[in-house]
Amino acid sequence: MGQPYDLVVIGAGSGGVRAARMAATYGAKVAILEEYRVGGTCVIRGCVPKKLFVYASRFADMFEVAESFGWQVDAKFDWPTLVANKDKEIARLEAAYVANLEKAGVEIIRDRGIVTGPNSVHLVKAGRDLDTRFILVATGGHAGKPDIPGAELGITSNEAFNLEALPHSILIEGAGYIGLEFATIFAGLGVKTTVIYRGDRILRGFDEDVRTGVDAGMQERGIKFIYETTIRTMRKFGDDIEVTFSDDVVAPFGAVMFATGRQPNVANFGLEALGVRLTPMGAIAVDEYSRTNLPSIYAVGDVTGRANLTPVAIREGAAFAETVFNDNPTAVDLSLVATAVFAEPEAATIGLTEVEAATHGDIDIYLTRFRPMINTLSLKSQRMMLKLITLADGGKVIGCHIVGPGAAEMIQLVAVPMAMGASKADFDRAIAVHPTAAEELVTFKAPTYRYRNGAKL
Repeated sequence: MGQPYDLVVIGAGSGGVRAARMAATYGAKVAILEEYRVGGTCVIRGCVPKKLFVYASRFADMFEVAESFGWQVDAKFDWPTLVANKDKEIARLEAAYVANLEKAGVEIIRDRGIVTGPNSVHLVKAGRDLDTRFILVATGGHAGKPDIPGAELGITSNEAFNLEALPHSILIEGAGYIGLEFATIFAGLGVKTTVIYRGDRILRGFDEDVRTGVDAGMQERGIKFIYETTIRTMRKFGDDIEVTFSDDVVAPFGAVMFATGRQPNVANFGLEALGVRLTPMGAIAVDEYSRTNLPSIYAVGDVTGRANLTPVAIREGAAFAETVFNDNPTAVDLSLVATAVFAEPEAATIGLTEVEAATHGDIDIYLTRFRPMINTLSLKSQRMMLKLITLADGGKVIGCHIVGPGAAEMIQLVAVPMAMGASKADFDRAIAVHPTAAEELVTFKAPTYRYRNGAKL
C-alpha cells in the first residue's frame, strides 16, 4: 500500500471539491472519490441546468411585453436544442472542476468509497483500501419518490433535465424551491402545468407576503394550484398517467413530477455500521466545525441537513480545510443566509420573516408593491413586492424580502450590509439609483405598519 493520504473526500460536489482543493493548497495529500460526475448536484443536475432552463422559460414573458415596446415577435421553441446546449455547458463546467482539482494536486478517483474505519476507505470497483488521516463525507442528497402505487411512472428533477420531449401537461407534487422552479420552467415552455401541495400555501417557512406574491404571480402565468391534497395512486392511461388524488378526484396528465424534498445520501457508505451518529432526519450529525462523533471523520453540505444550499456547502468545505489543515478553527455562521427561488415571479429573502420578527420585540415594517417598469407599457398586471423589517424606530435591519424581477441579484447585495449589522438609517444614507426597483429599499420614508408589545399597529 502507498503512502497514506492526509484526506480522502467522498463526493466531488461543491463542498467536497472546495475542501479538497483548499486542503491540497495547504500541503495535504488529498484524494477525492466520485462515482458519477465531478461537480455534484448543483453543476450536473441542479442549480446550473435549472437556471439555464429558467432563462429559457422567461423568453415567453419577454415576448409577451415586446409588442408594447414596438417589437413584432414570431418565435418558436425547440426543446432538443435547449437540452443539447445545456449538456455542452455542463460538460464545460465539469472539465473546469476537474482541471482545478488536478492543478491543486488532488487525485481524482472515479469509484465509490465505503468507510471501513476511522482512517480507512474501501474502493468498491478497484477492490482496494485507502489509508487516511481524515475522511470528509460530502455525498450530498437525492430526490425521492413517495411510497405510493405507480410512483415509478413519475419523474424527479434528475430526469426532468433530459426528457426526450416536453409533455402536453404535467402535474408537479411539491411547492418548495424545486417544485415552483420547475413549474415556472414547464409553464414558460408551453406545458399545461398544475402544482399539487399538501399544505394550504406554497413556500412553507417563507414570509407571508412572499408566499402570496409568488402564488398570485404564478397563477397569473397560467399555473394551477391544488392545495391540501396529495397523490394517492398513479397508473398508465394510454400515453398519459392517470392520477387519483387523496380527495378521490381522478385526472390524466402527460407527466408527473415529484418535488417533495431531498434526502441526505448516507446509505451504503459504511457510516452507520461504523457508529457515525445521524440526526432524527437521517442526516450526518456534526458540530460547528463539521466534525462527526468520530474525530477523524467530518461531513459538509447537504448530507448534514443544515442548510441545503450550494454556497453553504462551499463555505463549509472551506471552513473544514481551514480548521483541519491550516490550524485556523473556522465555524460557519448560518444565522443569516440569503436565498432565492428562481420561479416566475422570482423571490429572494434574508433574515427573519414578519411572524418571526414580531416575537423579537418592537419592530417596524416597510412594504411596497408596484408594477415593474418593464410591464408599464403593456397590460401585464404582475406586481413587485419589497419589504424591509427593522427593529423599532430606524433600528437594525433584521429581514428583507423581495418578489419580482432581479430579486436574487438584489438580495445578494442586501446581504452585505445586513451581515455588517446595518440599521435602517444606514440604508437611508445610500442615494438611490433611479429608475430601479432596488431604489425602494433605500427610499422608504416611514413604516407601513408597526408591532409594539406584540400587537400590529
